[in-house]
Amino acid sequence: MSTVAEEQVLVVPTEVFHKLGHFQGFCGEVDRYFEPLLASDEASYRPRGAMELDPSFKQLIPYVLFRYRDPAGEVLLFDYLRGGGGGEARLRAKRSVGVGGHISRDDFHTAGRSDVYRQGMMRELEEEVIINTSYTESLAGLLNDDETDVGRVHLGVVHLFDVESPDVLPREEDIADARFRPVAEVLESLERYETWSQIVVRALFG
Repeated sequence: MSTVAEEQVLVVPTEVFHKLGHFQGFCGEVDRYFEPLLASDEASYRPRGAMELDPSFKQLIPYVLFRYRDPAGEVLLFDYLRGGGGGEARLRAKRSVGVGGHISRDDFHTAGRSDVYRQGMMRELEEEVIINTSYTESLAGLLNDDETDVGRVHLGVVHLFDVESPDVLPREEDIADARFRPVAEVLESLERYETWSQIVVRALFG
């Protein structure tokens, strides 16, 4: 059995999400979804390998965007190319503006139920990037994409980290060609990006 298959990740039944109100794309109604999903009695930890193939469950994924406004007022986003490492194989060779990953049972053991989501998000950030700047943080909304194989089994929670300086560096080899890029340039080449990035950039910056 592979390491991926053995990892136990946080999921909620897709039916629970639908009862709260199904949407396609981006939704800014954080209060309607975020806490109710995390607090659901039907949330559980299940083998990641099986969950990647089972659209009857949604894996909850923190998706963090680093935003920098330069002295001239131009908005830039941390932007990178997904390499060939241990990440989601179906997203390789795509550009992305989001950093994050799964919440695991290990996060629950470390933080307990009340803080498991934040523990998982900060662990993922620590594994993937080096943040050498102060920042303010906000919860912008949720992402759902039932039109792709990856999207059907994931539900993204979009966080905006407004950084004081553009000093965020990749820690993983899977994060290649990383830099802060003007939003205008990202918008001009969105077809090169993973679907979640396309959706969130259009929703928040289009």
